[in-house]
Amino acid sequence: MAGLYFEQFDVGQRFEHLVRRTVTETDNLLFSALTMNPAAIHLDAEYCKGTPFKERLVNSIFTLGLLVGLSVYDTTFGTTIGNLGFEDVRFPKPVLIGDTVHAATTVVSKRESQSRKDSGIVVFEHRAFNQRDEEVASCRRTALMMKRPAA
Repeated sequence: MAGLYFEQFDVGQRFEHLVRRTVTETDNLLFSALTMNPAAIHLDAEYCKGTPFKERLVNSIFTLGLLVGLSVYDTTFGTTIGNLGFEDVRFPKPVLIGDTVHAATTVVSKRESQSRKDSGIVVFEHRAFNQRDEEVASCRRTALMMKRPAA
């Protein structure tokens, strides 16, 4: 499925993304290792028994990446020129190993690019939820989006 072009987005448009992903121990371990994050809260099960959550927490930057990734198929696959920034990144509840994450996206705003006639800027609000529909992450992402090619 191809992503949408700038002209195909409307402010207030909402996407309930059908793709879901169960987070595994391997996801958390590899991501933490690849990003050089040795925090015990992500990697040490014995240490975590003494924390308020009693178990390892999935690396929040993995959660952010997963949230955005779950949105791509329905929104920006092949039509994003680049991400311009992320704002208001929040993690109201942790993701735990074994949680299944799903996401929703709302188009917050859009405008023509001032420097590029072939593109526009879209601001997305992404929200991720676990299998209990508890919100686990949210962010606003500003993306430079392609306009439809001239016919």
